[in-house]
Amino acid sequence: MNSEILNGIKERRSIRKYKAEQIKDCELDAVLEAATYAPTGRNLQAPKMVVVQDKETIEVMRKINAEVMGSPDIDPFYGAPTVVVVFTDKNVSTHLEDGSLVLGAMMLAAHAVGLGSCWIHRARETFETETGKELMKKWGIGENYVGVGNCILGYADCEMPEARPRKSDYILKV
Repeated sequence: MNSEILNGIKERRSIRKYKAEQIKDCELDAVLEAATYAPTGRNLQAPKMVVVQDKETIEVMRKINAEVMGSPDIDPFYGAPTVVVVFTDKNVSTHLEDGSLVLGAMMLAAHAVGLGSCWIHRARETFETETGKELMKKWGIGENYVGVGNCILGYADCEMPEARPRKSDYILKV
């Protein structure tokens, strides 16, 4: 039994406060490589990850995301210096599942290399806007792709949150 993997799954938490310091390339590369091994339907590997570390681009995405959320003055990226947007080909029947698995693998890998991470919603809505579509075009992401989620990465600037108790009816054995 590989208890190291099981412990990593149990210990990982969503981090919502980050240091301004940019993460190391070797850490980012390890997280991204691990995410490419996430399972995908029929092994089509349809998702694409776009790494955004440019502060101006993150600010553009922040504004759109916050407006979609209905709170234009907040930072839905919690000050993280890296945002990885996961897109998937909407013509692939398992596109949402595939993108979700990539995001999950990324967050587990981030924990394994000592980074904080959190899944941030509203990627679909962000990249349905005219500005979002312009960014996709600039990045070479085709119109058949949709945003599944954003994975923020950085060094935590807070204590590791405690795990909430698991609900009693989480598992049903039949």
